[in-house]
Amino acid sequence: MAKKIAIGGDHAGFEYKGKLIQKLTSLGYEVKDFGPFSSASVDYPDFVHPLASAIEKDEFELGIVICGSGNGVAITANKHQGIRAALCWNEDLAALARQHNNANVLALPARFISYELAEKLSEIFLTTDFEGGRHANRVNKIACQ
Repeated sequence: MAKKIAIGGDHAGFEYKGKLIQKLTSLGYEVKDFGPFSSASVDYPDFVHPLASAIEKDEFELGIVICGSGNGVAITANKHQGIRAALCWNEDLAALARQHNNANVLALPARFISYELAEKLSEIFLTTDFEGGRHANRVNKIACQ
């Protein structure tokens, strides 16, 4: 069964989001687009909160959020207790976000990385497993009690 991926962001990430949906679908992932659905200026929380809630409800395994800097979407997603969103701009960060932090949302900065790198980071993030072990105890301490 294909991994179910949630994807969303804002107007700055709109172009990358569309290309990533096509790429991920071609690789066999089941992808849901949470928006936006045009390049018109929007408020990213309107799209990221529903995406994060759906991941918390286990409707999707992982998510990808994209805005200009990646910060706004990451901050918004991380307001949800069950979300561990990681802002990544290189391959090592994308791998470590999964291996050590069990991140479940990848945040991409569309204005600071090429589309080709965004695609590579997404592939790394989606195919890298959490190592568990000593990292599991730390990850289990992240959510507020």
